[in-house]
Amino acid sequence: MKITGMEAGPLGTNCYIVHNDTDALIIDPGGNPEAMTNYLTKEQVNPRAILLTHAHFDHIGGVDALRSYYNIEVYLHDKEAEWLENPEYNGSTSFMGSKIVTKRAEHNLEQGRLAIGSITLKVIHTPGHSPGSVSFLFSDQQLVISGDVLFNQGIGRTDLPGGDMSVLERSIRDSLYQLPDSYTVYPGHGPATSIGNEKMYNPFFPV
Repeated sequence: MKITGMEAGPLGTNCYIVHNDTDALIIDPGGNPEAMTNYLTKEQVNPRAILLTHAHFDHIGGVDALRSYYNIEVYLHDKEAEWLENPEYNGSTSFMGSKIVTKRAEHNLEQGRLAIGSITLKVIHTPGHSPGSVSFLFSDQQLVISGDVLFNQGIGRTDLPGGDMSVLERSIRDSLYQLPDSYTVYPGHGPATSIGNEKMYNPFFPV
């Protein structure tokens, strides 16, 4: 399994493509879908789905272009089911002054094991930054894609609609920090880190 990140969208969101020799998952395509299609063509793998850690505008800008181009479906937690179609909910109106909307996701993400094509992962509900925030765990590769929940020596903001600092802390301490220290954390913005590094050096929630 291979994971490749690329910055996309107006806030430099980390889009990740996780793939093996045949299948790929596109995670949080915030924009610049051409970069993703170019990469997938170069690697000669077939995207099977788009997975969203949450539905803020900076994570969804490339969704419809990629969904249409590859004829694939979108997965999102049902607590944010309406956000893709509503610029007030996804924040694009207030932050961008323009609307970023996509069609509703075809599938609701639920906590637990998820198999798409030949790729298997675990979905962890990690609310706090937003009510439907999830993290994607790939146990065999010892990595977690944390969206805007946990960053390299940082955490997701909670001053947006649906944000809650106490809920965010609980998600980090009770879910993400329970992973082995060796796990690599791939966040929604900024460089990668590890669970062990964040438990020791994160200024918000050290252990």
